[in-house]
Amino acid sequence: MKNRIIQFAACCALICAALVSGTTKQAAAGGDVTVFSAKDTTFEAVVQGLNDAIVNRGFTIDYHGFIGDMLKRTAEDVGAKKELYKDAEFFTFCSAVVSRRVMEADIGNIAYCPYVLFVYEEQDMPGTVTVGFRHLPEGGGRDEVNALLEEIAKEASEGF
Repeated sequence: MKNRIIQFAACCALICAALVSGTTKQAAAGGDVTVFSAKDTTFEAVVQGLNDAIVNRGFTIDYHGFIGDMLKRTAEDVGAKKELYKDAEFFTFCSAVVSRRVMEADIGNIAYCPYVLFVYEEQDMPGTVTVGFRHLPEGGGRDEVNALLEEIAKEASEGF
């Protein structure tokens, strides 16, 4: 149980880094962050689109995190001076088929599972919803994961 808590905390820290990185493809720890923007839609619609894009491929969502709520809830405790997001959430999932291929290519690729996709609407940019993921390092079977995550994020951002 302790390892799951540590793994979850590390995942949240990486997601926070990705969320703070902005709305274009930018450098982040361990690789780039790939994002797509959706306009003229609601945050809730994009979240549902992301959920559907994952589930409709036969994947099970392991965790749906509400990072925006956590940041709002803890803002006063950490001395935050401004609100970052109107809302921000993330989903984690793993594919048994893809994960096996990727881990057979490089057993150390276990470090990249579960896969994480995030969605947010910036406080200062209402009406623009961003969907993205942390781009895994190239090679070692990880290109297949990057292609899958990009396909899902793009579908969620364009599904309106």
